[in-house]
Amino acid sequence: MIDQVRLGASGLHVSRLGLGMMSFGDTSRREWVLDEQAAEPIVRAAIEGGITFFDTADMYAAGASEIVTGRLLRRLVPREEAVVATKVFYPTTEGPNGRGLSRKHLLAAIDASLARLQMDYVDLYQVHRFDMETPVEETMEALHDVVKAGKARYIGASTMATWQFAKMQAAAARAGTTRFVAMQNHYNLLDREDERELIPCCTDQRVGIIPYSPLARGFLAGTRTRHGTAPTSRAASDPVQDELYGRDADFDVVDCVLKIAKERDVASAQVALSWLLHQPAVVAPIIGATKLNHIEDALAATSLTLSDDELERLTERYQSHPIERTAG
Repeated sequence: MIDQVRLGASGLHVSRLGLGMMSFGDTSRREWVLDEQAAEPIVRAAIEGGITFFDTADMYAAGASEIVTGRLLRRLVPREEAVVATKVFYPTTEGPNGRGLSRKHLLAAIDASLARLQMDYVDLYQVHRFDMETPVEETMEALHDVVKAGKARYIGASTMATWQFAKMQAAAARAGTTRFVAMQNHYNLLDREDERELIPCCTDQRVGIIPYSPLARGFLAGTRTRHGTAPTSRAASDPVQDELYGRDADFDVVDCVLKIAKERDVASAQVALSWLLHQPAVVAPIIGATKLNHIEDALAATSLTLSDDELERLTERYQSHPIERTAG
């Protein structure tokens, strides 16, 4: 069973790994998405391995992910033992009030998410992106009201520049309202740009890091080759992976992962995820899984200790991305 650890400076404990629920829901939208029946044994295996932290969003499969998440968790785990997180920002209804972080949208979106999840509250309510059009004071006050209404226990942020995150935290501090306890950012061996400012900022403020895409959408597990072949259905139908990864330097890092995995006689996914778990700021990476062996590899990574030499080898070939790529 994996450890339960404190999320930042909060009193909330989460499992050392979180299970991302984006892979479950409406199978008509993406070839690799699983329906409720196919997802159940995967979620069950995660729970049996000690995973208690589950992350979804209102825009995943147009809400279908939240529906499946709620149904599965009601059958498989007592509500008080589960830590359920969802997100808000992207369009969920027509018109300008159906998106963003305005007070109107936030208060409507949390009720809609709870209805789909069939829950009275979520444990962690996260802003999916920064809203350039809404005053941060309005957003933070509305999030505070969501917490005070008992609809969310804690709030978190995701994928934004450090100055944006700091601006939102400062607005809450000035008003004496609820502050973020977690940051769900894009962080893995192929994208370490948040080591510049965001991760040090979160460490200083005791905000827990719960990175998504720890395997770079499968890239670090060997789902791409230098020749462009894609051996999995997701890799073959995931244009975002093509946009984010595929530089020669990325393949150099993957080659190192594969070499260490061969030396250790473990799956490459275990090595890449173990590296992330060795980073002191990281609390609970959010893993994706569409097969039982994905859960098995993730759980095994929590007990795989890498040497200082292996950690150095994994990072020495990294090349920074242009700063504008991760600025907003």
